[in-house]
Amino acid sequence: MIRIKNARILELDPPRYTEPCTIEIEGSRISAVRVDESAGGPGSERARAAPGATELDAGGAIVMPGPVCGHHHVYSGLARALTATLGPMPDFVSVLKQLWWRLDRALTKEILEATAAVTALEAIQSGTTAVIDHHASPSYIEGSLSRLAEAFRAVGLRGVLCYETTDRHGVADMHAGVAENLRFANELSAEASGERGRDAEPLLAAAVGAHAPFTLSDESLAALAEAVAQTAGGLHIHVAEDRFDPSHGRLEYGSELIERLSDFGLLTEKAILVHGVHLSRDDIDRINDADATLAHNCRSNMNNAVGYNHNLPRYRRVMIGTDGIGSNMFEELKFAFFKHRDAGGPLGPGDFARFLAAGNTVLERYFNRPFGRIEPGYTADLVISDYRAPTPLDAENAAGHLIYGMHAGDVRTVIVNGRVVMRERSVDADLEAIYRRAREAAAELWKRIDRLQP
Repeated sequence: MIRIKNARILELDPPRYTEPCTIEIEGSRISAVRVDESAGGPGSERARAAPGATELDAGGAIVMPGPVCGHHHVYSGLARALTATLGPMPDFVSVLKQLWWRLDRALTKEILEATAAVTALEAIQSGTTAVIDHHASPSYIEGSLSRLAEAFRAVGLRGVLCYETTDRHGVADMHAGVAENLRFANELSAEASGERGRDAEPLLAAAVGAHAPFTLSDESLAALAEAVAQTAGGLHIHVAEDRFDPSHGRLEYGSELIERLSDFGLLTEKAILVHGVHLSRDDIDRINDADATLAHNCRSNMNNAVGYNHNLPRYRRVMIGTDGIGSNMFEELKFAFFKHRDAGGPLGPGDFARFLAAGNTVLERYFNRPFGRIEPGYTADLVISDYRAPTPLDAENAAGHLIYGMHAGDVRTVIVNGRVVMRERSVDADLEAIYRRAREAAAELWKRIDRLQP
């Protein structure tokens, strides 16, 4: 049991800010929330710690549901400040060919283990409690998702993992990508019915990954649809990140991009559609009708100069991802909001706070249990933040504090699945060894990229 006392609860959707409370956690779920006696509120009660309970004194600090990264590429974690030799990149397709499609081909099992370890660690340290990842390593496909899972479990990070299926490397590799998605989903299913499943509710779930419609034939989409049906998961795919994607789709396949996914039964409520910068209104209507989720990645869109998604207000469900630019969701949220304002958008802080919270709905669909609230029965994925508000803070203006004030440096304690994975900014990991291994692996990765042709 974990007992957090003197906690001020902050929730984002719907917004809520409480008087000091005591939060009790049994197993992986919140079991009780009580108003502290000192607050003098109705029903206040002094809770006593059960024998053997872990007691955390928040000291009046904010406790909030942990942020979710709605789209990540953990495999790109060692691209930071990359100095490999790259050719000209005048457009988005050349960025893919010169950089990302060489980097993913250069990954080995050892390099993947190093990037996964440091990326998962940095997610926890920034207060991110769950990462929805989209993985690619064409030279190491089978077993790659299990290596990612090991890194997530080592630090206690929640994850929804998938492998990026694509036609880029031929039909055999396409089928290998589908097979890795199926293998990993079956592995998790077996674990859930075994000893690990009896000890705690799962920390990991499986989606079915695909690159983008312009690198997927009808044969590939049919194979992905079968995988989705077998796993009861959802498709995680980039769509219309750049204008090349929808234009290529219309020319070769003769239909709208999202209509094509829908025709194969891939547009479901578990579908995660990434970017969507250049989707049509008909595409957006289809996404909304399916109750699927758009993952908005503002910094990545800016970095790749693919344009701004002015249609964010049209979507029913939007969550925020990083597209591989770190795991700091407090930082990503600020970029997303300020870029929207710079583009003349109509949305306010509360809308973007709702986008940040929306990752919890996706988790609910994949884990089949409640996330995103601090109430009995909800999953205990929480962060304790030392943010000190210099102005009044309440439910009405909490989103403004989140945008203009709170940051990852305020996070001092992180709980995932009912387990304390960072306490007082300390994690149970050999930081020096993890970062040394990452630097060595990065140097090797960059050399391997140099040896590969686009």
